[in-house]
Amino acid sequence: MIVIYGATGYTGQLVLEECLASGLRPVIAGRSVEAVRALGVSHGLEWRAAALDDALALDAVLAGATVVIHCAGPFARTSRRMADACIRNGVHYLDITGEIAVFEALAARDAEARSAGVMLLPGAGFDVVPTDCLAAHLKRRCPEATALALAFMGGTGLSRGTATTMAENAGGPGAVRRGGRIVTVPPAWRTRRIDFGDKVRLAATIPWGDVSTAFHSTGIPDIEVYTAMSPSTVRSLRLSRVLAPLLRMAWVRRRLVAAINRRPAGPDAQTRARAVARIWGEARDAAGRVVVSRLETPDGYTLTAKTAVLAARAVLTGRAAPGFQTPSRAFGAEFILQVPGCSRVDL
Repeated sequence: MIVIYGATGYTGQLVLEECLASGLRPVIAGRSVEAVRALGVSHGLEWRAAALDDALALDAVLAGATVVIHCAGPFARTSRRMADACIRNGVHYLDITGEIAVFEALAARDAEARSAGVMLLPGAGFDVVPTDCLAAHLKRRCPEATALALAFMGGTGLSRGTATTMAENAGGPGAVRRGGRIVTVPPAWRTRRIDFGDKVRLAATIPWGDVSTAFHSTGIPDIEVYTAMSPSTVRSLRLSRVLAPLLRMAWVRRRLVAAINRRPAGPDAQTRARAVARIWGEARDAAGRVVVSRLETPDGYTLTAKTAVLAARAVLTGRAAPGFQTPSRAFGAEFILQVPGCSRVDL
């Protein structure tokens, strides 16, 4: 049995729709009794409600489940309690985070999860399935790689949940990996021009989840992640270095979140259907060998629903290695290519 926690949110509903389209009948769950009941009744599905800080109620939500798809962010605030419940109840854990701190916190619980026979697999969506699978593929092409660069562009605008996570981290630093260790760097620390297959675009470093996960997947010690952005966005990020103390103030973050809550929940179906995401990766070894590969996928939100459900389906068939896992470690570098609309090219 699959439980979708956070099923009433924007991405949670996309995951639910993908489950139903795949012939799966999940249990839907969340914090609000009224919202979860209404969604369950509308689809004729079993529903369960519990706040994440109510351990007994959360145990009841997970009763009889094989796997939970945790869609209620920001995950820095929600993942630990759901992971606690999964470990207590022997339920495999998937989420759709892209937050480095969440990946590292769950990686630190590897032995605990193994002892419980539970898989902890954060990042089962656009963050970080395509980039993680590409990283594993590049490692296969360049086995002695010492440096990895990943980049992505395209897709759609942000959902309220993603934007809220970004607002709550406003004023924070960037991050890269050096010598196997995650180190902080200024926002938009480095820029480079990257050929994404449609055109060459400006891209800048961001603290994307692969700074954590790609190391666990490949062992490559030096990792940078970029996203395509306009010159004005790069300038704004660099300006944020000066404004960081202001952006970290609670009242500023509250105002940002309030403004986000006035926006639409996320991109509509037509926008998602028109969008394409492009992912680029480069691995280098100490001898100077360089390999480059690219991926093309549906937009990030559509892809998140598809990969999260694909991962949950794999778990239902017994493909769930206990302990902390990344997508490519759990399901292989070809996992992303199981999604319709995804293609890879080696350069």
